[in-house]
Amino acid sequence: MTISELTLKTSAEIDDPVRRFEVFTGAGRRRDWSAEDKARIVAESFEPGATVSAVARRHALSPQQLFTWRREIRKAADAVPAFVSAVVAPEPAVTPQRPAPTSRRARQRRAAAIEIDVAGVRVTIENGASPATIAAVLGALKAGS
Repeated sequence: MTISELTLKTSAEIDDPVRRFEVFTGAGRRRDWSAEDKARIVAESFEPGATVSAVARRHALSPQQLFTWRREIRKAADAVPAFVSAVVAPEPAVTPQRPAPTSRRARQRRAAAIEIDVAGVRVTIENGASPATIAAVLGALKAGS
């Protein structure tokens, strides 16, 4: 019995039970996603209102595969140290007309400081700041950007 004969007959006319079968064509191998495609799909899954399942379904992936890609990208981002460009500006020349600072604290402030400018916000870390304070300031800046 041919397939066309099975499809043309009603279920009451068929003597033999119809069995389902699938025909696979093509190479039947794993898909090889480029790094750009993975990054684009992962970025799409982080968009507001997007769900991992919907994005995975749209790209014919399993949600587990997309979660794995997200985890791998997050680990790679955590492994890379985050550096910012630093600009060393020369200390402006002190003119003799300015009165000399009288307190020791004022002299320390001008002696050494770290200035960080992020998105128009300038933070100055004065000389003598503890490492914990510096780490807290940098952590706050990192979280805010």
